[in-house]
Amino acid sequence: MSRVGVGAALRWEVRKLRAQLRARAVLVAAVLAPIPVVFILHGQSRPPKDTLFGRFALENGFALALLVLGFASQWVLPLLTAIVAGDVFASEDQHGTWKTVLTRSTSRGQLFWAKTITACGFAAIVLLLLTASTIVSSLLVVGHQPLTGLSGQTIPAATALKLVTASWATMLPPMLGFTCLALLLSVWSRNPAIGIAAPVVIAMVMQLLGSLGGIDAVRPLLLSTPFEAWHGLLAAPHFTGPLTQGALVCAAWGAVSLLGAYLVLRRRDITGG
Repeated sequence: MSRVGVGAALRWEVRKLRAQLRARAVLVAAVLAPIPVVFILHGQSRPPKDTLFGRFALENGFALALLVLGFASQWVLPLLTAIVAGDVFASEDQHGTWKTVLTRSTSRGQLFWAKTITACGFAAIVLLLLTASTIVSSLLVVGHQPLTGLSGQTIPAATALKLVTASWATMLPPMLGFTCLALLLSVWSRNPAIGIAAPVVIAMVMQLLGSLGGIDAVRPLLLSTPFEAWHGLLAAPHFTGPLTQGALVCAAWGAVSLLGAYLVLRRRDITGG
């Protein structure tokens, strides 16, 4: 019975998500937005030498894809996932539909996990589309020459493609962490605007804190820090310690956020709508 209830709720949540203009717009933007960004960056007369791989971005497609990755990880990725996750619970409060969706066949727990799976799945799809569009457009516009790594080593094109793709893939754990945080804020605030905007603001504050000196003990615990863990993949030799640590940090943030969201939802009084 429990599985049937979760499955039915999940299918309904996916159907609602597919009908949302906002969600469709995000998916379209994930595919199309990187294209003009790549053309604009490639058209610059001077490369952005003060950023990672910026020195080679105008002459190497892999470097340009990594430059876009560094920019997107600062606030774009938290925003893209929060657009759905920050609204998925709050919209029920906004439209007064809690009593309608919580029927006998769907419990609060089943609905909670259906919405959570939907939001996390959406985040993964957005990342996949954004990754493919950025890498393909960068290689087509600039080229697929061998990449110069962070240690000055020359990385063949075939290996560079794998490493750049893996670098983008490492964005998934922190994206899921911010998805869970947005879910918590959506349940707690009952306000879609707060659920969507607050994770972006929190990400920017964490980025600012992470850039300050004297907080070495705190920086690894920030949810924004795992966005930078891909750097080790482009060094020689590779080091994956930050990736492992980042995955654990993201899992902790996600677990605490989901637990808080579930407890708030479980105690929610829905008699008003």
